[in-house]
Amino acid sequence: MRYVIVTGGVLSGLGKGIITSSLGRLIKCCGLEVTAIKIDPYLNCDAGTMNPYQHGEVFVLEDGGEVDLDLGNYERFLDKNLTSDNNITTGKVYRSVINKERRGDYLGKTVQIIPHITNEIRMGIEEVAQNSDADVCVVELGGTVGDIESAPFLEAVRQLHHIVGHDRLMFAHVTLVPVLSVVGEQKTKPTQHSVKELRAIGIHPDLIFGRSQFPMGQDTKEKIALFCDVPVEAVISVPDAPSIYHVPLMLEEQGLKDYLIERLHLQANGDSLAEWRKFVQRIDRAKNEVSIALIGKYTHLKDSYISHIEALNHTGALLNVKVKIKWLEAEDIEEGKVKKPFEDLHGILVPGGFGWRGSEGKIMAAKHAREKGLPFLGICLGFQMATAEFSRNVVGLAEANSSEFNPRTPHPVIDLLPEQKTTTDMGGTMRLGAHQVLVDKGSKTS
Repeated sequence: MRYVIVTGGVLSGLGKGIITSSLGRLIKCCGLEVTAIKIDPYLNCDAGTMNPYQHGEVFVLEDGGEVDLDLGNYERFLDKNLTSDNNITTGKVYRSVINKERRGDYLGKTVQIIPHITNEIRMGIEEVAQNSDADVCVVELGGTVGDIESAPFLEAVRQLHHIVGHDRLMFAHVTLVPVLSVVGEQKTKPTQHSVKELRAIGIHPDLIFGRSQFPMGQDTKEKIALFCDVPVEAVISVPDAPSIYHVPLMLEEQGLKDYLIERLHLQANGDSLAEWRKFVQRIDRAKNEVSIALIGKYTHLKDSYISHIEALNHTGALLNVKVKIKWLEAEDIEEGKVKKPFEDLHGILVPGGFGWRGSEGKIMAAKHAREKGLPFLGICLGFQMATAEFSRNVVGLAEANSSEFNPRTPHPVIDLLPEQKTTTDMGGTMRLGAHQVLVDKGSKTS
């Protein structure tokens, strides 16, 4: 097993998740199996109860795990289903350690951050890696180097490096290379200080990714290589790209694939990004355009619906069309704040959400799609509201609704499952993930 640990410095939001996914894709194109782990240093046990405006989308895995949106990118780039074990959070780690202490697993020892928390983190990484069929495990450590909540995780991966050896583990660090408009020069000082912070912990990065608006110049790369003590070929420029799917190609052009193979002593069984390149070309060359309305409750932050966006982009690439998403806030529709919201559309997508706010706007969208014969896809709450609309306007149940929004409705066409009515906890209690579904023979769905 080989490991690639991805850390980030200077500030958050640099795109560590996409770089991690792209690293995995480059290794996968060599004929090797890859798995990925996301470490989130927050005390939540999972992302299921977090506000989309704070955290973005909650990605649901095949096993029902509610995880960070980066795992969605891992699955899309690696073409692989992951499990909830691939997302390690501070909450999960502390819960596991406290449960062990209560059971007496530590035999009366004083339970501390080091070694007990760090051991739990390290064992979590190793278990996921060893239980997979992967040759390489790519681990993204969320947050920013220097944050207090990241400290135990950084110590854990430092120990992992010591245990497995330098030839089997490498560190990649993502930093910002800004350009001050007044000077017009790419600045390397933030990168230097970020690497200095990392080295003070005992971690020496093998790879440095410089995020910037424009490609880094050769002199900038050489300066970073000199002051951060890495080979110049290990300084990778990651400028803004037309789409996230261009990033693996961008990294390959700079020789990263060969560097990874050499650094980790991998045996490549193939050598092609041809299929990926064709996919990107289909995205770039699409000429015709379709307009799809996305009726949401959290549309002010597009990351709240990233899986929907990427699913539409993938479909567009397959059909050689560009998908233009028309973002509509459900609450604005029901309050009449948008004039002619459904004009010039080719389809309507109504994703999930929580709470009654905007529910009538989703019902109005479903009604328009049914009456005008527009393709409609309702997901989770979106399909529940489509059921309520059909029940009201076709079946004749005028007050049809979800009992979640109107507990006294005489027509609760959407209701809690009987086994959920005694549930008091909010986190981890929904029916999620892949399930076997029985479809009636002769029905439309069959």
